[in-house]
Amino acid sequence: MPEPPPGDGAITCEDGVRRCGWACSTPDYHSYHDTEWGFPVDEDKRLFEKLSLEGFQAGLSWLTILRKREAFRAAFAGFDHQRIARFGEKDVERLLAEAGIVRHRGKIEAVINNARRAAELVESEGSIAHYIWSFEPASPGRTPDGKGQLPSITPESTALSKDLKRRGWKFVGPTTVYAFMQAMGLVNDHRHSCDAHPLAERARAGFVRP
Repeated sequence: MPEPPPGDGAITCEDGVRRCGWACSTPDYHSYHDTEWGFPVDEDKRLFEKLSLEGFQAGLSWLTILRKREAFRAAFAGFDHQRIARFGEKDVERLLAEAGIVRHRGKIEAVINNARRAAELVESEGSIAHYIWSFEPASPGRTPDGKGQLPSITPESTALSKDLKRRGWKFVGPTTVYAFMQAMGLVNDHRHSCDAHPLAERARAGFVRP
């Protein structure tokens, strides 16, 4: 298989699949990279889940969160924001005792707060998906730097972060929001020689924006 262009950042993993370099670091990333990351999502529950998990990731690795994702889903009512919005102090204490998740009071309380803000957002915007996709970049291409690294924030992630904060959301800084946008397919940041790049591109081309 030909080598990727300089700075492309894709490599061939041990299973013979060419992936973005980060996805070759452990088999735990393979399925997530190949079938989820960069593919467009219009389900409110999945969008809220990812924003919540990105908040939990702050200061940690995504691998840590990914390995705990099922435990997070069980602990947070499947990330149904309407149910989480009704959580109270007893739920906070329950979650702080849940060994399967990241037990950080500020982040737990932020998810509960954000669930209440999500309910307000749905009332004003129709859906989380409609709101989020209104921040899709007009030109989704990204240019890696000389080390193959993509930018960690963009004007669109900064704008979305600022508006979410204005609406009272927490743990939604521009870097966190850009990671969310990458994962949910608002941009296709798979490296061009990555096998998933054309698949994500076709998915985006056929995606009906909410």
